[in-house]
Amino acid sequence: MQNYDYIIVGAGSAGCVLANRLSANARHKVLLIETGGSDKSIFIQMPTALSIPMNTDKYAWQFHTEPEPFLNNRKMHCPRGKVLGGSSSINGMVYVRGHANDFDEWATHGAQNWDYSHCLPYFKRAENWYLGADEFRGKGGPVATNNGNEMKNPLYRTFVEAGKQAGYAETFDYNGAQQEGFGPMHMTVKDGKRCSTARAYLDPIKHRTNLTIVTHATVEKVIVENNTATGVKFTGKNGTVTVNGQKAVVLSAGSIGSPHLLQLSGIGDKQTLEAAGIKCIHHLPGVGENLQDHLEFYFQFYCKQPITLNRKLNLFSKGLIGIRWLLFKDGLGATNHFESCGFIRSKAGVKWPDLQYHFLPAAMRYDGKSAVKGDGFQVHIGHNKPKSRGSVKVKSNNPAQAPAIQFNYLQHQDDIEGFRACVRLTREIINQPAFDIYRGEEIQPGSKVQTDEEIDAFVREAVESAYHPSCSCKMGEDEMAVVDSQTKVHGISNLHVVDSSIFPTIPNGNLNAPTIMVAERAADLILGHTTLAPELADVKTEQNWRHRQRSSVIGA
Repeated sequence: MQNYDYIIVGAGSAGCVLANRLSANARHKVLLIETGGSDKSIFIQMPTALSIPMNTDKYAWQFHTEPEPFLNNRKMHCPRGKVLGGSSSINGMVYVRGHANDFDEWATHGAQNWDYSHCLPYFKRAENWYLGADEFRGKGGPVATNNGNEMKNPLYRTFVEAGKQAGYAETFDYNGAQQEGFGPMHMTVKDGKRCSTARAYLDPIKHRTNLTIVTHATVEKVIVENNTATGVKFTGKNGTVTVNGQKAVVLSAGSIGSPHLLQLSGIGDKQTLEAAGIKCIHHLPGVGENLQDHLEFYFQFYCKQPITLNRKLNLFSKGLIGIRWLLFKDGLGATNHFESCGFIRSKAGVKWPDLQYHFLPAAMRYDGKSAVKGDGFQVHIGHNKPKSRGSVKVKSNNPAQAPAIQFNYLQHQDDIEGFRACVRLTREIINQPAFDIYRGEEIQPGSKVQTDEEIDAFVREAVESAYHPSCSCKMGEDEMAVVDSQTKVHGISNLHVVDSSIFPTIPNGNLNAPTIMVAERAADLILGHTTLAPELADVKTEQNWRHRQRSSVIGA
C-alpha cells in the first residue's frame, strides 16, 4: 500500500494536463497511471504518419461498436489512445475549440460556470498561438497551434475561394471571433513534430520528484469505502497493487474507459451492473449513457492537374518525405495535410455552425488503407450537432473485456436530414468556378446519388466515425448526470472524472482542444484554487440566422 495525494488514471489529453498542474506544488504527491507506454515512436512524432498509430494495437485500444442498427448493422471502429498522450498521440492533430455557443449550451444543461466566458481564459492558458495573443488567443501556453505548411498547395485556397463564391463568409480564425465560414485550419504541431499533451505538459515536468508515472499498468477498479474513493487497484509490471489517494482519485481514461472503470468499480446503473455480475455499491444511472460522436464521410473528386498528394504515396516519395523530416523537421512530413476548412450552418433556423469541413489535397481513406488511382482531392464533411444518443455498458467483471459500445448513429431524423444537407451543400461548393481548372469527375458519392433515399443509403454505407466519442459521464445536476460542476462524481466523495466524457453535449469541432481546456479548469477546481476570471468576448454569429442559411458577412 502506497500513499499519494492525487491519483490520475489515464495519461491522455486530460491526464497529462492534470499531472502537470496537480504536481506543480512540490508538497503534492501525484501518481499518474497509464496502460500504454512511450510516445517516442517516429510514427507518433511525425505528423504525416497520423494514420499509423491509430491503427496499431500497441498505441491504441482497437474498440468496435456493437452492430449499429441505423447503419446497416455495421460495427464501427472506435480507436482510443493507449500511450503517453492518449488520443492526443494518435489523433489528426486538428485544433478546434468549438463555437462559443457550444459552451453556453453546457451551462443550460446544468454545468454551472462552464459557459464560454468561463472557458475562454483556460483555452488561452493552454495555448501558444503562433500569431500571438489577442482577445481570443493565448501565447506562451504549453500547446503549440499553427497552420502547418501555410496552405502551399493551391487546392487549399481554392476550397476557401469556392466557399466564398457559394455565398459563405471567409474567417481567418475560426477559434477566435468567428467560427462560421471558410479559412485556414489549425493543428497542434511544434517545430515539425506532433504537440501531444505528453509532449506539451508531461515531458517538461517528468523530473519532478513528487510525480510518479507508471506505464504498462491497467487499473482494475476504484476502491470505495463508505461512499468515499480511497484509492485504486491496478496490475502492472510488479503484479497487482493497491494505492491510496488521500485527496482525490481522478479518472481521465476517456469517454469509453472512464464510464467502464466506474462500472467495474460498482458505480453505475444497478441493472446494468448486476447483469454483468458486478455488485452495485452506488446506483448512478447516467454512467455510460448520453454517448455522442461525430460522423463524417469523404466527398471525393478526381483532379485534372498533377498537384495532389496521391502522387506522393509511392515508396520512393514517402522515403524522400521521411528523410527530409528526419533531417529538417519540415516539408510534407511536418503537416497533417488538413490545412483549410469550413464551418457552416446546415439550414436557416440553426443558430451556429453544425457542419464541419476538413479539406485534403488527396483522395484516400483516413486510415491510409486505400487511395484513388491518379490525382484526386476530397473534403471530409460531417453533421456535428447530433441528437442521437448511445451508451457504454460493462459486459463482465473482467477489466480486460471491452465494454459494449453503442452510439445509435443516425437514430434521430434531424441527423439524417443533416447529412442530406452535407451532400447537397458540399456538391454546390465544389462546383463553384474556383474549382473549374481542377475538378474532375465526382468519385464519391457519385453523380447518380441525388434523391433523399439515394443520399440516405449512401450515408448509411459510407459514413465513418470522426473518432470523437464523448458525453458518457455528463456534467450536470439532473438524475442522469454523473459529475457535478466541480467534476466530482455525484454521491462519491474524493472521486472526479475529467475528460471528454463529462461534456454535457458534443461541441462543433474536434475534441482535443476542449478536453485540454476542461482539464486546465478542472485542475484549479480540484486544487481549490480561485478559478480564472471569466472573459467576455464578442463572438460573431449571423444575426438573421432564423431566416438565412448563409451570409458572406457574418452578423450582417
